[in-house]
Amino acid sequence: MDDLRQKYLTAIDGASDEAALEELRVQAVGKKGEISLKMRELGKMTPEERQVAGPALNALKDEINSALAARKAALGDAALEERLKGEWLDVTLPGRRRPMGTVHPVSQVTEEVTAIFADMGFAVAEGPQIESDWHNFDALNIPDHHPARGEMDTFYMHRAEGDNRPPHVLRTHTSPVQIRSMERQGAPLRVICPGRVYRADYDQTHTPMFHQVEGLAVDTDISMANLKWVLEEFVKAFFDVDGVELRFRASHFPFTEPSAEVDIRCSWEGGQLKVGEGDDWLEILGSGMVHPKVLEAGNIDPAEWQGFAF
Repeated sequence: MDDLRQKYLTAIDGASDEAALEELRVQAVGKKGEISLKMRELGKMTPEERQVAGPALNALKDEINSALAARKAALGDAALEERLKGEWLDVTLPGRRRPMGTVHPVSQVTEEVTAIFADMGFAVAEGPQIESDWHNFDALNIPDHHPARGEMDTFYMHRAEGDNRPPHVLRTHTSPVQIRSMERQGAPLRVICPGRVYRADYDQTHTPMFHQVEGLAVDTDISMANLKWVLEEFVKAFFDVDGVELRFRASHFPFTEPSAEVDIRCSWEGGQLKVGEGDDWLEILGSGMVHPKVLEAGNIDPAEWQGFAF
């Protein structure tokens, strides 16, 4: 019985295809197979012999049938895998790449400007965007009759009838942060004040909200020469161009005296701006020496301290 078992299990395990497997099934458990013939011989045995041989033959038959089924399944899987290799078709779609976020251009420029001035000892100062008109105008030597204080240019906060609190505005520039910095820190100080500002101006080149970066330095014996050096160093670092020519044009701002607007030499070629060369000029900022009245508004004695702003 063991020899018969070993013979067929080995043959089944080595069958290379389903045809060979079927041939082994017929030889082993078919109507005229070896195991079937032996089961027919049970009737010729004594009861004691049948009691031993019967269960053994049934167990052998079940084992061979299980081996045949397992080998048939394995051959079927192998055949399917081989067929799929030749007929394989990828019906899936590749995943869609999500666009990666980037730093907003305004944030990027603000960070670059902040880093450059930080190397020159300027700290970052911030202030409220809803500002008292004293900080926004009066403290900066902007008189009541100045056109910038009109509702055509400035967003005033609505007050309920009977509300006698001082008027507030959406700040029209970051200059009020200069006053708050002087009030808070005194002198000497060096600060830049980046942030949003608001003006009632909306056309092709203006929006009601835009961004500014203010700069202020207060110390003893500060002059226009110091202002000029700081701006030249900033322009050289920001535009990454050595020897950029700056032009200081006399101007007027209520909060600085003397005042100057600053241009840099540039050219336009093929719609591209080139800084540092050419015959054109690009205005980039206003600047000047801090007006003595502005220093006084910030509780700083103008007889002892001077400052420049841009």
